[in-house]
Amino acid sequence: MRGVRAFRGAVQLGQDDPQELLDAVKALLTEVLVANALSQDDLISIIFTATPDLRSAFPARAAREIGITEVPLMCAQEIDVEGALPRTVRVLVTAESGLPRSRVQHVYLGGARVLRADLAGPGSAGGHRAARPGAETHEVAARHDTPTGREPARAAGRGSG
Repeated sequence: MRGVRAFRGAVQLGQDDPQELLDAVKALLTEVLVANALSQDDLISIIFTATPDLRSAFPARAAREIGITEVPLMCAQEIDVEGALPRTVRVLVTAESGLPRSRVQHVYLGGARVLRADLAGPGSAGGHRAARPGAETHEVAARHDTPTGREPARAAGRGSG
């Protein structure tokens, strides 16, 4: 049975550069869609937040550039909390999906993998992907065993996402 689901993700940039931001957000959106077998017809809306140190481009522009043109998009500034992960774009994709909540894949790329320490380690509840340590800022690790052909990598580090 199809229902409405929310799919989260985040990516950390190396610097506030418009092309780096657009490339990183394109990679993040693509990975969220692929990991959850979502098509554009499934999408309801997408909300982006960016930390206050990112001002070079609107993250929603990346969605438009990869062809997401008929879906409502909104950008907002992340709360400026002392000690928060800098240069980070977060995304909340709302979509129709046949996936049960336990199979939803949330995607954290590059340095953003530290945002969900509560999901890290052996025995963690599934559904979360994170880039491997040392990966490019917007590269994601691929593993196998899920309906999309990938097992979720577990996030590591600290913070909240």
